[in-house]
Amino acid sequence: MNKKESVDFILSIDTEEEWDWSGTFPTRDFRLDNIKLIPELQEMCHALGIRTTYFVDHAVADNEESVALMKPFSDRGECEIAAHLHPWCNPPIDEEINERNSHVVNLDIALVEKKLAELTVTLETAFGCKPTAFRTGRWGIDGPILKLLADYGYTVDSSVYPFYSNEFFTCQGASLNPYWPSFSDSLKEDRQQNRIIEMPVTVGFNRVNFELFNHLQEKLSNKPYKWFHPIGLAWHTGIFKKIYLCPEMSTTSDMQSLIDKSLIRGQRVFHMYLHSSSLLSGATGFMESKDAFNDIAIRITNIVKYLSTKAEINFCTITESANQYMKRDGQ
Repeated sequence: MNKKESVDFILSIDTEEEWDWSGTFPTRDFRLDNIKLIPELQEMCHALGIRTTYFVDHAVADNEESVALMKPFSDRGECEIAAHLHPWCNPPIDEEINERNSHVVNLDIALVEKKLAELTVTLETAFGCKPTAFRTGRWGIDGPILKLLADYGYTVDSSVYPFYSNEFFTCQGASLNPYWPSFSDSLKEDRQQNRIIEMPVTVGFNRVNFELFNHLQEKLSNKPYKWFHPIGLAWHTGIFKKIYLCPEMSTTSDMQSLIDKSLIRGQRVFHMYLHSSSLLSGATGFMESKDAFNDIAIRITNIVKYLSTKAEINFCTITESANQYMKRDGQ
C-alpha cells in the first residue's frame, strides 16, 4: 500500500461585522450577531482536529462581548488570532467611504500605517497576544503594504486570491503555493526577501491544468464571447469550472474535485477560508441558505474526512504552516 502524502490543512475565518454586501459599508453601530456562532464553530473544528485561524477586524476586536466569546479558546491555544483590515470601520477613517477605498491597496500608505497600528494595538489589547498574520479586507496586496507589515512584525500575509482580478488590482499570475513575495511586485517571488511569507487561499479548477483553464475563462469572460454566456454554460455542463476551497461558495463535490486535481499537481498546503458573517443566515445576501451554519459545518466536515482518505493531514494555524514551510524551504 502506497504511503499517503502529508499535507497542511489551514482553515482561516475572516471574523467581521455583518452587513448587506450589496449596500454601503458600515462605519459605526456594527452588527456582530454572527460572532455568537463562533464558539459553536470552534467546538466543531476542535473536535475535527482543525487549528483555526481567525482574521479579526477592528469592529470585532473593539467589542467587549465579541472578544469575551472568542478569548477563551484563544487563551487555550486552540486557534490563532490574526489581523484583518476593513478600512471603512478601522480608525482613523480619513478617507471617503466608497468601493474604491474599500480596497486597502488604493489607500495612501501613510493612512494604511495608521490603520494598521490601531488594529494591531487593539488586537493585542483585546486578546493578549500580538498578531503575526494579516489579510486585507476584500483581498489584494502590494509591495509597500507588505514591507509595512514586515516593519510591524508581521511574518505572514494571506491577501492573495489566486486567479482573481478586478478594476482595482489583480492576483493573476501569483503562485498557488506559499512564496516569498517581492516588495517591488507582490505577485512575484523574491528568494532574497525572507521577512514575510505569502500564504494564498486554495483556488483552482476541476481540470488539472489550472493555468490553461484560467486563461480560457479570462478570454471567454470578455467581449465578444461573454455575450453568449459561455462561462455559465461551461459551469453547468461541467466542462470546466473555477472552484474555491470555501464552504460558503462551493459544494462538497466541487471542493473534492479541487482537492483531487490539486494533489495531482503536487499541492501540499490546502487553505480553506470563509467569512464569519456567512454563518448567520441571510446576513450578507451572499450565501443563500436557510441554515447557513449547518450547511457550512457539514461541508467543512465532509472535506476534512475526504482529504484524510487522500493524504495525512497536518492541521495548522496559518503561522504554524508558514513556519513549517520556512523550515522545509531552508529559510
